[in-house]
Amino acid sequence: MTSAQLAFDRQHLWHPYTSLVNPLPVYPVASASGCTITLADGRTLIDGMASWWAAIHGYNVPELNAAAQAQLKQMSHVMFGGFTHEPAVELGKRLVDLTPAGLNRVFLADSGSVSVEVAMKMAVQYQYARGERGRGKFLTFRGGYHGDTTAPMSVCDPETGMHSLFGGFLPRHHFIRKPPPGFVAEVDSGYVAELAAFFAAHAHEAAAFICEPVVQGAGGMYFYNPGYLNVVAELCQRHSLLLIYDEIATGFGRTGTMFAAEHAGFTPDILCIGKALTGGYLTLAATLCTDEVADTIGRSEVSVLMHGPTFMGNPLACAVAVASIDLLLQSAWKATIGRLSENLSLHLRAAAQIPTVKDVRVLGGIGVIETRQPVNVAKIQAFFVAQGVWVRPFGTRVYVMPPYVMTDAEIKKVCTAMVAAVAQNEHFQ
Repeated sequence: MTSAQLAFDRQHLWHPYTSLVNPLPVYPVASASGCTITLADGRTLIDGMASWWAAIHGYNVPELNAAAQAQLKQMSHVMFGGFTHEPAVELGKRLVDLTPAGLNRVFLADSGSVSVEVAMKMAVQYQYARGERGRGKFLTFRGGYHGDTTAPMSVCDPETGMHSLFGGFLPRHHFIRKPPPGFVAEVDSGYVAELAAFFAAHAHEAAAFICEPVVQGAGGMYFYNPGYLNVVAELCQRHSLLLIYDEIATGFGRTGTMFAAEHAGFTPDILCIGKALTGGYLTLAATLCTDEVADTIGRSEVSVLMHGPTFMGNPLACAVAVASIDLLLQSAWKATIGRLSENLSLHLRAAAQIPTVKDVRVLGGIGVIETRQPVNVAKIQAFFVAQGVWVRPFGTRVYVMPPYVMTDAEIKKVCTAMVAAVAQNEHFQ
């Protein structure tokens, strides 16, 4: 990239969660392959973020390239209203087979946030179809993150989340404190009682309970015992609420099971997936639901689901998603996640002894160093680039969710840089 192009970028292009008055530095990328991003100046970075958790196979993957090229020769897009095509059908088959049993109906959406929008509308329409006209609210945990569009923002944490300034604009829902921490911690009977009281107070006006199962992602990289999901599922059944799992971050093996829902004993009524669905190649997501949800809506006076994106079922994205799923299933993905987990645990544990560090935790292919003070993103990012790695922290979380193809040596290099970064006081605000 030329200096003029970089100047235009700085003056005109908004990057995620960045000011245009004083923007964070950006690093021009020339190419990417495997787990390596090559900058325009020739420097190389090992990507610990899998491009925000999506590029699970790494970059420039021959199988995904071939799927995209083959589909381009047929058609890149055709409207899904009134048409269908093989890539969408094949993707639907794989998702029905792969997701928890009973999720047989598939709505193909544009992005993860849109899949949550669809799930919430689906839940409200379901209750409406049942004759429940006053169930327009949602129940959820504090600390969650579900996307940046309007309905998902309204079920993100209303105070500590990224969207608190929109409080006067967003619908108001009901929040309970997030479950006690620890994937293997014992279930707290006191918190279970809180959940029961919470449902008793608010379920009568709610369509569904929505949450990120086991791992709260962008809300804090927070892990909790899946036993609480079983409690929530039982309460949803008791109070006639639907249960929505947002697995946009946790789907496709990231936590050690294909979907985080498998850590618990219940299939949700609605499931949202995205990010890794196309292996990081194209934006695509899906909202799956049970026959009961779809049939109840279909038999009502408003029998159609009131949503229809322009690029719904995009053939190019669907074809790549099929190839990505096949590539994952053909691999020893469980062993791979186990190897990632062991390496992350081994190489991050030294951070627990550093005074600036509050906690170190690992689950599947997720490694987190939680610091006591927020990091200075610009300074710590520059440090990582100088070390030849790409890690993008937020708040007090310095974390990695690497591509599954990352080698042991690459994991060690990324983790070593993370531990070194949090040991330096100048990297904090």
